[in-house]
Amino acid sequence: MELKTFLVMAVLLFGVEASIKTLAYFGETANLPCNFINAENISLDELVVFWQDGKDRVVYELYQGKKKTDNVNSMYKDRHIRFDKENWTIRLHNVEIKDSGNYKCFVHRRSSKVLIPMHTMNIELSVVANFSQPAIKEDFNSSGKSDINLTCFSTQGYPQPKAMYFLLKTENSTTKYPATMEKYQDNITELYNVSISLYYTELHNTTKISIQCVLCVADAQPERTEMCYFSKPYVKDPEKSEPRSPPKDPIVWIAVTLLLVSAVFFLVLWKKKKRQPSLSHEDHECGESVLQGPHLLCGYFCYRPGGRQNRLKVELEETEKAKHRVKDNVLAIPVEEDMPDVNISKTPSSDDNSAASIN
Repeated sequence: MELKTFLVMAVLLFGVEASIKTLAYFGETANLPCNFINAENISLDELVVFWQDGKDRVVYELYQGKKKTDNVNSMYKDRHIRFDKENWTIRLHNVEIKDSGNYKCFVHRRSSKVLIPMHTMNIELSVVANFSQPAIKEDFNSSGKSDINLTCFSTQGYPQPKAMYFLLKTENSTTKYPATMEKYQDNITELYNVSISLYYTELHNTTKISIQCVLCVADAQPERTEMCYFSKPYVKDPEKSEPRSPPKDPIVWIAVTLLLVSAVFFLVLWKKKKRQPSLSHEDHECGESVLQGPHLLCGYFCYRPGGRQNRLKVELEETEKAKHRVKDNVLAIPVEEDMPDVNISKTPSSDDNSAASIN
């Protein structure tokens, strides 16, 4: 018994532990490999395999080929962890920033009385989150036309960036403008939101510039030291002289509107007056000849096309009829000039004969 205990302690003290680094992205799946080589083709029924985190909390346990949850810590029981027996790896789904850290995998062979350690693997898990592409936003409360106030921001990333700055490009030069980075870390997700600002006052109206925001983070790939993200260019074109706009005073607009309405009104009246018929010289002569007649006839006796001349024609016809009636009455009255006085008297007689005497 003492000898077996000594052998177990010797393996633990003098055994060499392997280590491996693994990377996972926030919200995805992390692989925690054990890298156990089963050279003796030992059955899982004879093995006890389990993983622990950096605080010695059991993450997953496979006891003689079956999943066992009695020793698993409560924070891992609902994580839906799966064991890949082909690769001796467990898969931790929906990883978070707090899952980053060191893990260990232990493989023991169960004998009749004791567990014999066979393999130990150290695993260093890094969880990262890609920042959003930097975006530039302009503050339109700048004091002058030649000044610009820009803010660049990027969100939901981890770990915090190494650097963040502006690149200002013109036709002849490129200038780097470092800025103080504002950082905010969410208390639950532990992800970072970052931003920087630029207030530039040296613009000229004839200068075209292109401004980009650059965000650099530690690269997850070991062969590279950092990786940088670039925003879409913010382009400031030269200002062009704009034509003077009409006055915006409402009184001026009202006056202009009234003037236009008056002009249209008088134009309509002029066209209407122009379309009305006018009396010609012949019309005046015809009218005068009628008025100078002996019986003061009313209306015109000359016919002209149109409604007014038709009405005058009707009046003329009625006047002619009246004229003839007057003429007939005049002819029926005897003329007294050069006529002797005649007395006609009637004397009744028995045989109804009448006698007339002329003085």
